[in-house]
Amino acid sequence: MTDKSTEQMIRAAERFLGKGEKNLTHRERRALQNVMSRHAVSTDPSQVFDDRSTFGERLADRVAAFGGSWRFLIGFGVFLGAWVLINLALWRAAPDPYPFIFLNLMLSMLAAVQAPVIMMSQNRQAAKDRLVTSQDYECNLKAEIEIMALHDKVDQLRNDELKQLIAKQQEQIDLLTRLVESHLAPAPAGAESR
Repeated sequence: MTDKSTEQMIRAAERFLGKGEKNLTHRERRALQNVMSRHAVSTDPSQVFDDRSTFGERLADRVAAFGGSWRFLIGFGVFLGAWVLINLALWRAAPDPYPFIFLNLMLSMLAAVQAPVIMMSQNRQAAKDRLVTSQDYECNLKAEIEIMALHDKVDQLRNDELKQLIAKQQEQIDLLTRLVESHLAPAPAGAESR
């Protein structure tokens, strides 16, 4: 940063945030720089987060989305019902007779795989929420600083207008004073005879 922009940042930090330049957080510093350079800070956090995600993370999201859907629940319920009915109908020749030990093994393996995948997806969602919150904070901070700067500008305009109004009123008072003095002044001797 140049010396002039550093000085502006120091003044802005003290004026709008009540902090010295050295006490600013990284996000506050970035917000002030964006205000001074007139840069937009709004971005789509979903797009930013998706651009950074790996194949495994995207796969975990898809698996968690499907595993938590009605399609999965209904399909899985139909599969379980069919498994039980087929094995009960075949009774003695059933591949997995009652108490369905093989089915229990499959369900345990599914749960053992599905739970960590769902947790990975939830962790990603939490990280995404933190990113959204961080960007919201920066955007709100920038907006707050911009609003305070606008208030300062409006106050300055109002003060300038008041100064101009007072100056004009003083001119009018001076003019009225001269008029009154010219009417109250004794008239010259030749002016009365008219």
